Amino acid sequence: MKLFLFGEVRSEVAIMRPDDANVAGNVHGGTILKMIEEAGAIISTRHCNSQNGERCVAALARVERTDFLSPMCIGEVAHVSAEITYTSKHSVEVQVNVMSENILTGAKKLTNKATLWYVPLSLKNVDKVLEVPPVVYSRQEQEEEGRKRYEAQKLERMETKWRNGDIVQPVLNPEPNTVSYSQSSLIHLVGPSDCTLHGFVHGGVTMKLMDEVAGIVAARHCKTNIVTASVDAINFHDKIRKGCVITISGRMTFTSNKSMEIEVLVDADPVVDSSQKRYRAASAFFTYVSLSQEGRSLPVPQLVPETEDEKKRFEEGKGRYLQMKAKRQGHTEPQP
Repeated sequence: MKLFLFGEVRSEVAIMRPDDANVAGNVHGGTILKMIEEAGAIISTRHCNSQNGERCVAALARVERTDFLSPMCIGEVAHVSAEITYTSKHSVEVQVNVMSENILTGAKKLTNKATLWYVPLSLKNVDKVLEVPPVVYSRQEQEEEGRKRYEAQKLERMETKWRNGDIVQPVLNPEPNTVSYSQSSLIHLVGPSDCTLHGFVHGGVTMKLMDEVAGIVAARHCKTNIVTASVDAINFHDKIRKGCVITISGRMTFTSNKSMEIEVLVDADPVVDSSQKRYRAASAFFTYVSLSQEGRSLPVPQLVPETEDEKKRFEEGKGRYLQMKAKRQGHTEPQP
């Protein structure tokens, strides 16, 4: 049996172009998320096919929370490095770092760190999950820590699978600063260029569309330049096949003084297969901030929740915000 050493790394570079950025020149968060997923998919697929046996492709199952630590701009070079940090029997954990480089000055800075989980699916049978070749850890603690992360993400993924059963309904003539005023949807027909060898959508394609919708919601709410600040765990509940029509819906759930939380839901409709019903394919919470033309943080108009469901989602969003704020400040419990 061929074993791979802990720390197998893949790197790639790409120059950021105008199509990758917003009107202020900041690269879209979705563009970076797509690069992150592509790097993760390549290294995990390569690893899962490193032994003789049934061929497979690695499918994205989950992305842990990722923060956008520093903006990337048009003309800068993105350096994306991916490393396999843990394998279970049927999944691969990949850590991805993104650095931006100003090629005129040579200055580099870390922009993103992300953790992704993949499962290997057989090329012969898309519903068959294959076993993952193991890796060799340089220290026993690395395997134990990885196993803890695996168990935690597995539990959280199962908890969220059935939590998001509702849909975003349109409202006529909504008032400014309400949830209905900024909520947005995008409808996309899944084509061959969106898909893997299996004929289902690349995770990076889905994430890019999710970020696009979240950005529209944020811009409608505050009417300024906006950038992605962070993304909570993205859970991929089910595969999206070629030929499906997907609806990506976004709605504001919470605002602090300087940030906005947007819930994004992805629903798939297998229009070419009448035997299948519309289903929830992915879900996540995106956090955006509002910026001035000089790139300074601006106050965010406060969200006005109207219905009981909106008020409930607002309080849940507030809880997530306080929890992350406490974590950043080194506390274990949220502070008011």
